[in-house]
Amino acid sequence: MEHRDIVIVGGGMVGSALAAALAGHGLSIAVLEQQAPQPFDAEQEPDLRVSAISPASAQFLRRIGAWDRLRAMRAAPYRLMQVWEQHEAGGTLFDAAEAGVAQLGHIVENRVVQLAATAALLDKGGVDYRCPAAVEDIVYRPQASQVTLADGGRLQARLLIAADGAHSRVREAAGIAVASRDYPMHALVLSCRMDSGQQDITWQRFTPDGPQAFLPLAGDAASLVWYHRPERIRQLLALGDDELIAAVSQAFPRKLPGIVRIAARGSFPLVRRHAQCYVKDGVALAGDAAHTIHPLAGQGVNLGFQDAAALAATILAAHGKREDWAGAAALARYQRARKPANLAMQAGMDAFCYGFSNDIAPLRLLRGLGLRLANRAGPLKREAIRYALGLGPQRR
Repeated sequence: MEHRDIVIVGGGMVGSALAAALAGHGLSIAVLEQQAPQPFDAEQEPDLRVSAISPASAQFLRRIGAWDRLRAMRAAPYRLMQVWEQHEAGGTLFDAAEAGVAQLGHIVENRVVQLAATAALLDKGGVDYRCPAAVEDIVYRPQASQVTLADGGRLQARLLIAADGAHSRVREAAGIAVASRDYPMHALVLSCRMDSGQQDITWQRFTPDGPQAFLPLAGDAASLVWYHRPERIRQLLALGDDELIAAVSQAFPRKLPGIVRIAARGSFPLVRRHAQCYVKDGVALAGDAAHTIHPLAGQGVNLGFQDAAALAATILAAHGKREDWAGAAALARYQRARKPANLAMQAGMDAFCYGFSNDIAPLRLLRGLGLRLANRAGPLKREAIRYALGLGPQRR
């Protein structure tokens, strides 16, 4: 039996970033990742799964040494975001300049983020990074949880951290319940080559059936997301490339650049999840293990990075004060910092999802009025943008 202060189950984007934030402070850490991401090759087509990395997340990734590595691979900055229903003129344009930042964010492939965060933690040294590491069994005990690996290895941890995704085995082993609800739509995701150069705007149009989104990627690539009823998504997936391009071109707004080629396609259901609690004595949840939200605004991974930053800060502060840093009392500070914020973001995304995905006349009028008012809100709009980006109020 090997002993570690902390065992992080899951070395994806959030788990590897959390390990990098904790490394170098006198704690013995092991990271268990089931499958290594494919190495980066600039000639590869962009991946299907991408995230909108906010400025706050970029700051966190920079602090742990991952941001420059990420940028050296590929990322697409955007400074504008447009949101509208039927007509662009009645919508809202968010501009980075209004918030006093250079960009509203970067669209980055999830694999690229994971590769950069993993490289950062390996560069720091002192972390027992195991990949591939298939978990065979997890036994939760408040003072000394045990993880058994498929290769026969066994680890004992004072603190077990769940960064193993929405179907977390750590969460299940710790007996933490989760509330979940399916959204009435699925997402069709297309990685495409467009007939235009790199864009610096992302946009979303709301329709009664669900939103449509354009996410710029590096060069002439883009990610298109089409939310619709599950049966309609299945019909679209069954189409050939030419037929699918025609269907997207007909249904999406006219401002969509021409699609030259579909490089990859996929779909996934949308599920809202939230853990009953984030911590118990000797265990903590982070990222999708604690919560999943509607991916409408691409906030999922940003919430995960905020979890990682807050959990690392909580552990290291308690460790520095010689407190029981893995105990329920210390970890409760992390929960108090993150649970209300995550619930608020979930509620906000639900309001967008259900408030816009219908054609009820009174709601349609209110939505149009709200978008027009948001476009003229001045200082209020500026602070709303900074809040959504994870930034504090702008200094005068």
